Amino acid sequence: MDFRLSEEQLMLQDTAARLVRDTYGFEQREQFRQSEHGFSHAFMQQLGDLGLCAVPFAEAYGGFGGGGVESLLIMTELGRGLCLEPYLHSVIFAGGLVAQLGTEAQKDRLLTPLGNGSLQLAVALDEPQSHYQLHDVQTVAEPVNGGWRLKGRKSVVVGGQSAGLILVSARTSHGVRDEQGISLFLVDPHDSGVRRRSFATIDGRMACELYLEDVFVDRHAMLGQAGQVLPALRYQQGRSIAAQCAEAVGSMEAACALTLDYLKTRQQFGQPIGKFQVLQHRMVDMRIELDQATSMALLAACVSDQPDTDERSRVLAAAKYIVSRASRFVADQSIQLHGGIGLTWEYMLSHHAKHLLMVARQFGDDDHHLQAYANLLQVA
Repeated sequence: MDFRLSEEQLMLQDTAARLVRDTYGFEQREQFRQSEHGFSHAFMQQLGDLGLCAVPFAEAYGGFGGGGVESLLIMTELGRGLCLEPYLHSVIFAGGLVAQLGTEAQKDRLLTPLGNGSLQLAVALDEPQSHYQLHDVQTVAEPVNGGWRLKGRKSVVVGGQSAGLILVSARTSHGVRDEQGISLFLVDPHDSGVRRRSFATIDGRMACELYLEDVFVDRHAMLGQAGQVLPALRYQQGRSIAAQCAEAVGSMEAACALTLDYLKTRQQFGQPIGKFQVLQHRMVDMRIELDQATSMALLAACVSDQPDTDERSRVLAAAKYIVSRASRFVADQSIQLHGGIGLTWEYMLSHHAKHLLMVARQFGDDDHHLQAYANLLQVA
């Protein structure tokens, strides 16, 4: 199998790398983090102006028709720069749901501005009790004259504090935890009855709790068929898991580079601590975990846009399991090798470590995906 990138892919990778390198110094990142929405709208607009937000979408909607590998190239660079913008949740996850479930009118209205960076979306699927289970939905949508009325609560909506529209899953029929009866709605966060409570996550990114109190949406706000969207939610979450694995690889590469540089610089007993064999071994262990995670992220990217099968689900569960464990290992070891400075908020490594710990739990932790992989095994 030829793993070499095409000329167009190399140009895409270089564009993303140069943009992050020129824009996302540590001081600039801190300014973005402390801003009103917790990230840089100007940087998000630059991603749109350079066509990076349009990469996953079809040419009919102003996109480039890119697949999992193209998303991997962008997400790796965003992870390396520890970028705060909700590209993953807005472009990959929410954009994928619109592209898969939306009508032609909805796709025309949403995908073009999403691709040029003028629109931000968010996805609200998790609830306080759901614990990674997309079918555990207690938010309800009742049919009313001209549309639907939503009532419920969504948790940890990443990017929801600043999104122009939020994709909300709600139950329109069947009982709690049934796989049938789940629908998806476009909700304007400024509508009557919508309330958001914004907060910073462990890695400094912003999210919100979303409260829906008798929120009316018209019938054109529904994405897909009523009660039939769970397969699409799982499929697009799989694409998002592949992209997140790539982001984690970029962050791990940066953490390993910072740690190696520190071992070469920090002096003890008259010599760099990197000369001590035990620390060399621990650095090698970090690189081994990174290499395994890189291989699994590439495999996940290759299958992420394939038809929904048990084999695709197995690969994505295995990738998330390997990358989650590698993320925790690299975060822990990099802090140990740095000592106290590795925990300081003023040093970039601590932010990488916190982000890697967040990645290890988002969209399901390693235990969740190990169980999912085991459930998908087919005995011959």
